[in-house]
This record gives sequence, structure tokens and C-alpha cells, in this order.
Amino acid sequence: MTVHVDWTAFVQVFGAALAGAVLVVGFYALGLRMLVRAGRAPVVAPAEFPDAITVMTDKQIRRAAKAAEKAARKSPLSDGQKRLALVAAYGSFGLCGLAVLGGLLLIVVR
Repeated sequence: MTVHVDWTAFVQVFGAALAGAVLVVGFYALGLRMLVRAGRAPVVAPAEFPDAITVMTDKQIRRAAKAAEKAARKSPLSDGQKRLALVAAYGSFGLCGLAVLGGLLLIVVR
């Protein structure tokens, strides 16, 4: 019994997976960066787990939200620039979603 490995197909799959990962992570990071530039820094309260190492108190969460609001007010960008950054953020998240859908289509169609 002989096992044959198609190494070119292996390299193609590896390349597609690497490119997909880079695209998804890159577009997501760019989207988050543009959200911050637009003055809409996402403040997410951490979930409380019983075995969590650290859990933020309500006071710490309010302080983080206040700091995000202060940073948004201090932004040197004009309203037009903030709007453009917000559009770029949503576009980047959209491209991230399209990269995921493209990967799923590659799996389903083949």
C-alpha cells in the first residue's frame, strides 16, 4: 500500500489559510483603529466568570467609559474626518466579513 501526498495542494491550502487569516485579522484591526480615530472607542464590560483572574468593578467600568468619552472629546479631527474614519471602520468590518464568507464559499463549493 502506497500513500501519495499531493504537496502542491498542501501548499495551496496553506497559502489560502495564511492569506485568509492575515486578511481577517488585518481588516478587523484596521476597523477597530478607525473606530477609535472616529471617537467611538468600544468600551466592553467584561463578563464575570467564577474562575476569572480579575473582574472589573462597576467603578472601574464607569472610569473606563469616562476615559473613552474624554478621549473622544479631545480628538483633533474635524467632524468630516471623524465621519470618514467611521465609514472606513464600517467598510473594514465589511471586508472582514467578506473574507470570512469567501473562505466559507471555498470550503462549500469545493
